[in-house]
Amino acid sequence: MSAPNTPEWVKDAVFYQIFPDRFAKSERVPKPKGIDSWGAKPTSHGYQGGDLIGVVEKLDYLQELGVDALYFTPIFQSACNHRYHTHNYESVDPMLGGNDALRLLIDQAHERGMKIVLDGVFNHASRGFFQFHDILENGERSAYLDWFNVQGFPLRAYDETGPPNYGAWWGLKALPKFNIKTPAVREYLLGIARKWIDFGIDGWRLDVANEIDDDEFWREFRRLVREGNPHAYIVGEVWTDSRHWLQGDMWDAVTNYIFTHACVSFFIGKDLDAAELKRTSLYPIGRPGASAFRKSIDALLNLYHPNINAAQLNPLDSHDTARFVTFARGDVSALQLASLFQFTFVGAPVIYYGDEIGMSGAHDPANRGAMIWDESRWNRDLFDHFRRLISLRRNHPALRRGTYESLLAQDSVHVHLRRLDSDVVIVALNVSRENQTIDIPLPQNLAEGSVFKEVWTEERLSASEGILKRVTLQAREGRVFTLVG
Repeated sequence: MSAPNTPEWVKDAVFYQIFPDRFAKSERVPKPKGIDSWGAKPTSHGYQGGDLIGVVEKLDYLQELGVDALYFTPIFQSACNHRYHTHNYESVDPMLGGNDALRLLIDQAHERGMKIVLDGVFNHASRGFFQFHDILENGERSAYLDWFNVQGFPLRAYDETGPPNYGAWWGLKALPKFNIKTPAVREYLLGIARKWIDFGIDGWRLDVANEIDDDEFWREFRRLVREGNPHAYIVGEVWTDSRHWLQGDMWDAVTNYIFTHACVSFFIGKDLDAAELKRTSLYPIGRPGASAFRKSIDALLNLYHPNINAAQLNPLDSHDTARFVTFARGDVSALQLASLFQFTFVGAPVIYYGDEIGMSGAHDPANRGAMIWDESRWNRDLFDHFRRLISLRRNHPALRRGTYESLLAQDSVHVHLRRLDSDVVIVALNVSRENQTIDIPLPQNLAEGSVFKEVWTEERLSASEGILKRVTLQAREGRVFTLVG
């Protein structure tokens, strides 16, 4: 098979993940009376009224931060605040502003050079989805029995006394699983995928995509999506080795939770809130220390073709995990170190909304709190840290498209290099709570006489005998050096 063709724009992108009900609320979108107040304690069933017009009104903020690609968890009509229980794939939820709000968002974002990626929930629907509701109403006489895997009547969709007698995601009665083998189902879902590409979105993130165990479906999905937009991004949600789907004929990338796991293990390590980790598929934690971290990262890069690695979506956390700073029991330095690695690693970094201002939150629903817009409550240093990282990545092509090499992995210190032609960046990370002085071995063609400048302090270091000698790292510090001569 030829080299995978992944979208060029993704290699340069910085993503920002938005949970629509909790990011921004506009007065221009009418709301039902029964919603919670903004900033109330998040619950599994309550709404707080965020919408897509609210996102439009915060595009200045997102540009100030520096992100240029927005990934939204589901936005289609649903009877739950997270909208993974889709009722109608043809319509943006009215509480989010409807289709007109998405039209405005896409147009405004594109004018600013921003991309829009939506969450596609094609594995399962909801009890309110029309074809499933028809089965609830008509039983064995329904015209849509083959849309789902029905095993008996009456459907136990609301019966609490036993398991569902139809295929349901993880046995959850609220999430009936599509029968993907039915031609009408395939035609419907593929039509939805193409409809919103034609509407103007820039790609799909595919929810639990590995659970649609049908390679021909995904090949046809790719064909139709790329026919509509040759530069569309297709990223599957898979938490483990995903080589099967990343050969160039199905998806471009996955939500790279192997990367997340390595970062949790190294940058938080023994200080991790293990009880929170156990609530995710990231459990158990890997071995701590720089050597284990290097092995994990090198193994990850060796899994996939370089074109795939360059397009991977690299999260530190998401709506499916506790926030990274909560995993770290409130240690902001863990997030600062991990994000420095994230923004200088191969692939597209993604910020989960609010991480940049220090929002915390344990597992669902606590990790889905309303965005804090009162700047007096922000961790401003953290916000400035993320802005610096985004600027650093923008200013150095090596960090977006260059090669990656680990130079040192010793106890608590990891050093890596990114290089593209004459643009060379070295990143040194110390996760210890003690200061460290290290010697950094350099590749042979940089070994003698090369001069490096630290990007934030402008300290200059010269290579001697193939080494950057006696580089100092404060406790819990990361430093970045660029080649200047």
